[in-house]
Amino acid sequence: MSEIASRGQLRMSFLRWAMVTVPLILLLGFASGRLVPSGEENAWYAALVKPALTPPGFVFPVAWTTLYVCLGLALAMIADARGARGRGIAIALFALQFAANLAWTPLFFGAHKVVAAAALIGAMLVLSIGVTFLFARIRKAAAWLMVPYMVWISFAGMLTLGIHQLNPDAEDLVPASSTTQIEI
Repeated sequence: MSEIASRGQLRMSFLRWAMVTVPLILLLGFASGRLVPSGEENAWYAALVKPALTPPGFVFPVAWTTLYVCLGLALAMIADARGARGRGIAIALFALQFAANLAWTPLFFGAHKVVAAAALIGAMLVLSIGVTFLFARIRKAAAWLMVPYMVWISFAGMLTLGIHQLNPDAEDLVPASSTTQIEI
């Protein structure tokens, strides 16, 4: 036997990583979304004039759950690529872009900072493009799993800019939320 590890062993290694990264990404995304009321349960957001392309409210949790699963799988593929050149920087850049992602909901729905939220989405997009290129050097499938995320955050950026255009005084529409929905 000249192989270091069998295909089955390699598959199990990826699955072990995925069993950590997917739930972790989902949990962190869920926690970020629960820090402040979001979507239609947020009085400020409900009062905004929204662009015509704004999807119905039920689309957002479905989309984000799907995207977070894709992100978790992509991260698992890279984490599993032990010894790959650039793996550490790829994971670090992923963590940075994901931290920006987690900050968006409290910034937009909690602080009502529409322009800052749009700028943050721009930064998320730039960082995720960088992550995608780094992932592609290690595992092309991981890079492809980033594509739906980049498309969605581009769409979210357009919606955010549309909200700013339609609601230039959005920050003052309803007082900012100072409480969290997370109960301990």
